[in-house]
Amino acid sequence: MGLISDELYESLKRNCNGQYQNVDLNNKACLADIQYLDKCISGINSAHILEPDCGLDSPKPRKTGRRRYLDGHQLLNDEPLPPLACRTYAYYLCRHWANDDSVRNALHIRKGSIGKWLRCNHGLPYNNDVPTSLPYHANLSAKGYRYLIYSGDHDMVVPHLATQAWIRFLNYPIIDDWRPWMVQSQVAGSVYGGGHTAPEYKPAECLAMLTRWISGQPL
Repeated sequence: MGLISDELYESLKRNCNGQYQNVDLNNKACLADIQYLDKCISGINSAHILEPDCGLDSPKPRKTGRRRYLDGHQLLNDEPLPPLACRTYAYYLCRHWANDDSVRNALHIRKGSIGKWLRCNHGLPYNNDVPTSLPYHANLSAKGYRYLIYSGDHDMVVPHLATQAWIRFLNYPIIDDWRPWMVQSQVAGSVYGGGHTAPEYKPAECLAMLTRWISGQPL
């Protein structure tokens, strides 16, 4: 997507030998390239590279001498408020909506059965003991299970090129040529214009993709 120069890309390949995580501290050339790479993408929204990099919360909470209100919800003085123009503002509203007592009652959530709702709960206590899921996918594929593997093409968290490399590593045979697939007379793939959570950015296209896949139709 033109986020780094060709020269930096070639230098990274040459100096890092394909190892970009846990780089050998003695490899000064690779470390310098990684540092320059980080500088180039430091201001980019990794979930969707074309959207503003707002973060998950406002960096500086706005405080006033009284309580504030947002869409009917009372906010505490020290609670951060994302900019209205950012997608994270909708996440902010969703958090208040999902934790509202009337909403939880409407969803029949039993009191005491679950704590505060979080959109991305990174605080779950578990041990990461599965370094790769490839053997499981290969095993299930051999048993005839179908997969729908897709990427938003503007996602920097899991770039579509990495998804393609992952699929190739499974050594699946190609049974259809690479071609555009259409939704409402517009090109829709890989998920064209999608970010990390592709259905969030392209709901119509992702629904069409899922519907066709479930029904056994070609994209």
